[in-house]
Amino acid sequence: MPASNLVIRGNKKYPDAMDRFKAEILTSSIFNHLKETNPALLENFCSNKLNCIGGEITEINFGLPEKKYLQLAESTDVFINSAASVNFQEELDKALLINTLCLNNVADFAEAAGDIPVIQISTCYVNGFNKGTIKEEISKPTGKRIPKDKNGHYDTNVVVKALQKKIEKTKASVKDKKLLPEALTELGLKEAHRYGWGDTYTFTKWLGEQLILKRLNNKTITILRPSVVESTLESPIPGWIEGVKVSDAILLAYARQKVSFFPARKAGIVDIIPVDLVANSVILSVAEAFEQPGEARIYQSCSGSQNPLKVERYVTTVCEEVRVNWKKYPNLAKKQPEKKFVLVNKRVFISVMKGLKLAQTVHDRILSKSSTKSKALKTVESTLRLSSIYSTYTSPEYVFNSDKLMALSNRMGEQDKVLFPVDAKKIDWDYYFQHIHVAGLNRYGMEDNTQVSKPTKSTAVKKEPETEEA
Repeated sequence: MPASNLVIRGNKKYPDAMDRFKAEILTSSIFNHLKETNPALLENFCSNKLNCIGGEITEINFGLPEKKYLQLAESTDVFINSAASVNFQEELDKALLINTLCLNNVADFAEAAGDIPVIQISTCYVNGFNKGTIKEEISKPTGKRIPKDKNGHYDTNVVVKALQKKIEKTKASVKDKKLLPEALTELGLKEAHRYGWGDTYTFTKWLGEQLILKRLNNKTITILRPSVVESTLESPIPGWIEGVKVSDAILLAYARQKVSFFPARKAGIVDIIPVDLVANSVILSVAEAFEQPGEARIYQSCSGSQNPLKVERYVTTVCEEVRVNWKKYPNLAKKQPEKKFVLVNKRVFISVMKGLKLAQTVHDRILSKSSTKSKALKTVESTLRLSSIYSTYTSPEYVFNSDKLMALSNRMGEQDKVLFPVDAKKIDWDYYFQHIHVAGLNRYGMEDNTQVSKPTKSTAVKKEPETEEA
């Protein structure tokens, strides 16, 4: 097995890439099972099969000396890029650099390495405000028109230049530099909405897709789009997750009794996919890229079309699990939530919150001569902003399709299908949430994770009904 190159930034605490890997990545609980079952294998891989390189993907040549950069290119057969800023409210200049412009460096490296395959990890939510069935193809903007070039790619160079001009104008106009991050965040959200996206993250990820597809035209490039990535279904252990994800933020707020209602479309399909199925999708994409080079492909690792999960069922299941069995989840809930979680109509919710904002604004002006906003007004404004972002995910009017990924899986051998499953039909949603995901979030997702007990073997695989042979 050849060595794997991992480009990773050093930091102040761990300037050396390998030191940082050992201290901040290898210590992750995802490796606990392997440490217990086969520590020699893990040690051998890290010592002999892993080459950590201190680099920065946003810099030319990844910030490496020319000689070292070329050596890296010569020793690389495929480039898997998962670097991104997933902050929905990122400052526009940072989001544009990390999610879009750095892909020029990825394309340069792929070409320097001999036109090697590139697997670019994107997101299903590049669909923006598009509705209906979202297929594994380029999503078109629903806002300001963006022209296409002769090859059918959206000409995002014009968009990027326009955004960069607005960024520079904003930087010049904000005199108090402490206020600049907020101004650039607001600019990002404004521009995302103008072009047809709900947040800066998905907008700049879409721009990144167009850039890399255009740069690697007629070469080997696979765009892999996961939906909301959640805890492992089976491998290496059920329930592992790192941090609190999009949908979990609402659950955690409910468990802490900070919120008991939220705008949502009950009949909408919320799209969740376990992280091990996403990893398997990457593996299959790499295999195909070597087997059939010279093509551009888009795959979606998602559950919407294969195993649809309604928003109401999801919220009811996870919130009731926490409310009823709260003592099992001490890192999530300190005491039993008093109220059941309620889903409300998005338009009604926004109207009520805007009314509260107006009333609180008037109240502040009458009772206070200061221009400083009250805590109550800041809370209402924050709630409105969060709902405008997260309601894109809780009020879906789209269903992600994964027919092409399923076709790829079916082209693989029978053993590959067993070893690298990608089909969301495997998931029994009730079992997954009640016995795997919430427990995993409590155990692995929260910061206080010092007490790690030996994992138990469990699965959330659907039992298929017996059928008669035709």
